[in-house]
Amino acid sequence: MDTPRDAWADPSRRWTAGRWSADLRDDEIAELAIDGVVVLRSVRAVVRDADWNTVPLAITDVVEHAGGLTLRVRAEHPDADLVGEVRADAAGDTVTVALELRATAPVATNRTGLVVLHPPALAGTALRVTHPDGAIEATVFPERISPHQPVVDIAALSWTTPVHDIRVGFSGDVFEMEDQRNWTDASFKTYSRPLALPFPYRLEAGEIVRQEIAVTAAVTASAAAAVGTTSTTDADDLRFGEPVTMPLLAVAASTAPDPAPHPLPAPPGGWAATLVEIDLGAPTWRAALARAAASDRPLDVRIVLSDDDPAALAIVAAELAGRDLARVTAFQTRGDARRVADDDALRRLRAALRDAGVTTFVTGGVRSHFTELNREHHRIPTDVDGIVFSSTPLFHSLGTAQLVESLAMQRLVAVQAVEIAAGRAVHIGPVSLRPHLNDVATTAEPVAARPDLADGYGPALLDAADPRQDAPELAAWTIASAAAFSVPGVVTLSFFEEWGPRGVFGSDGTARPAAEAIALLSALQERDVATGHTPDGRVWAIAVLDGTDIDSGDLIVANLDHVERVVRAPAGDLVRIPAGAWRRVQARETSTGA
Repeated sequence: MDTPRDAWADPSRRWTAGRWSADLRDDEIAELAIDGVVVLRSVRAVVRDADWNTVPLAITDVVEHAGGLTLRVRAEHPDADLVGEVRADAAGDTVTVALELRATAPVATNRTGLVVLHPPALAGTALRVTHPDGAIEATVFPERISPHQPVVDIAALSWTTPVHDIRVGFSGDVFEMEDQRNWTDASFKTYSRPLALPFPYRLEAGEIVRQEIAVTAAVTASAAAAVGTTSTTDADDLRFGEPVTMPLLAVAASTAPDPAPHPLPAPPGGWAATLVEIDLGAPTWRAALARAAASDRPLDVRIVLSDDDPAALAIVAAELAGRDLARVTAFQTRGDARRVADDDALRRLRAALRDAGVTTFVTGGVRSHFTELNREHHRIPTDVDGIVFSSTPLFHSLGTAQLVESLAMQRLVAVQAVEIAAGRAVHIGPVSLRPHLNDVATTAEPVAARPDLADGYGPALLDAADPRQDAPELAAWTIASAAAFSVPGVVTLSFFEEWGPRGVFGSDGTARPAAEAIALLSALQERDVATGHTPDGRVWAIAVLDGTDIDSGDLIVANLDHVERVVRAPAGDLVRIPAGAWRRVQARETSTGA
């Protein structure tokens, strides 16, 4: 098994061909650059199964040739037998990436082909779209996170940066773009097979998928004139926002199989609430509620309604009577409002709570990502007491780079969620490394066969555990994530589960590295702070305010870069933070070195 530090690292190797370079991360051609300037975040071949799960492409061989390389790949999945190659060729201003995959047996897939990830810094940049019929459309990379595809029917995309005129041509299928910032991915993604077409679709044995992407980056005249004008600095400045009240810290109830550790662990400072999701269509819901209540903290109850048993809502409302409740909501199970706490679901919930004599805050929102909140918030009634949604950085990719790059996107998501909430409290969570549910699955969610928790429930029945839960670097990531999400209007952050494979503590009650970070954040609950970050979004900080003076309070700094960073504290001191670590700088400290 990987050690925690091995689990955190993204194995990669550098590839260069003429003026082009990239990081090879397994089958991904990442940080594609010309003359050292990144043009695309990534180009890679992807295979998605019928539930949109990513089918790993194993590299069986890497062959470098003049001007390029070939990755020989094979799908690793019982129901997706594909073999082929990804070939990259560079010459002058242009690099082409070609895919050829052959199905050796029938395959049911939702997507098989090349995808391109564009940097999020392109937000607001003018974009020219060439459609398959030759028509040209002028638009922009969206600044606000776009709930739906900002561009469809793509044959080529062109845009200009301060350095390059860039054109990306696509062949082998019709492509479209989605705004992956919805899932806190740091990218706009251009992919093939339009989502308007039926899925899953079938690749017959012997069928070949062939696609090619051609990227041309010509240096602009102004950039050519500026060559050699570089500057250096001894440290990165932290950019702080307006003061904010540090959100309350909550935790999700463990979904792991019994037995639970005894006594139940809790970090110093304590959590404000325990978030528990109870699926009324599963036999485990009573046991899940009882386990969460054993924490002796107020409960944030998320009810998944059962269309097969309408009376179950009245039963659970009666179970909530007399319990210490932070808030309650209910999500639809089917239909256009699936996984949304919409007007109908909340009307039914309020009636059941009233009949059971339960008085508590009722929230609206979505069971899944900000994506669904962005798309479906019009379904949420305006009289709710708050808005809820979950967040996970590892929905589309499992790389550590994805974890780190998600931080700046979490800030965008938080700001836009507060705007959607329009004055209502925002409660973000559960925040987990991997999704606590597969909200795009075309098959039914797995449920335990027994009413007890011998097999666990919810995420315990999915591939939802991640080895980085044990990594020392996760402590720094948790502090950075809390800083990113802490904007005015966000009232609660719920991180991870209490214990188990997805927990702050292990199944035996042993504290994981993130526990210390959670304890620190818990101690800051409802204090006045300011949060900041470096321009590249890899170092995040929380400044504890003394009154309104950002210079005089303690500073917590988390470095998610793979190298040591030196940052300038608000008071002017220089602070060194090792790679993947965090530091608390006491207000009484002077300089920590240059």
